[in-house]
Amino acid sequence: MLRIGLTGGIGSGKSTVCTIFRELGVPVIDSDEIARELVVPGSVALQQITARFGPQVLRNDGSLDRQRMRDLVFDDPDKRQQLEAILHPLIRQEMERQIARLHAPYLILAIPLLLEKGWQQQLDRVLVIDCNEELQRQRATRRDGSPAHTIDRIIASQIERNTRLAAADDCIDNSGSLASLRTQVEMLHHHYLMLGKRNGPPSPQKTL
Repeated sequence: MLRIGLTGGIGSGKSTVCTIFRELGVPVIDSDEIARELVVPGSVALQQITARFGPQVLRNDGSLDRQRMRDLVFDDPDKRQQLEAILHPLIRQEMERQIARLHAPYLILAIPLLLEKGWQQQLDRVLVIDCNEELQRQRATRRDGSPAHTIDRIIASQIERNTRLAAADDCIDNSGSLASLRTQVEMLHHHYLMLGKRNGPPSPQKTL
């Protein structure tokens, strides 16, 4: 299968694009969804996180307090690296497990930190969802209810927009209407179907 890595900054519309691809019958594997599933109460990953960062990262019901965890590691590169060392190998392993069960001309791998972590080397194409930073702020604020300074910190921590666009094989401009967005996704869908048919047997060395 052709592996398409989908990425974009916060509030760019990655989830909406994934939803449209799914409506078109395309397999979508979302690293954020996997990360949430990995840290359910009682999971090995949550036990490791609690052992490393302490019980203060848990809610009263034993689930991970994601906002508290985010605040704890956001401005501390060492703690962020420790958290990623726990989660990223498990995310990669689960993504590969899901890929192995699929049969389709192509699939979408939604990875917000795809470029930041250098995962593009294991993919066939990089699809960037793009919009200007003001739109990112508006959408992220509506979605999360986070204060403006928090959104600005997240944008500043992510790879620069121009660098992201320069790394793209394909780009969707999500600064317009939902209808425009859907049209762009449908055009890429047909393009990827053709590429997927030409792709041939997958290389056994290609792993996340």
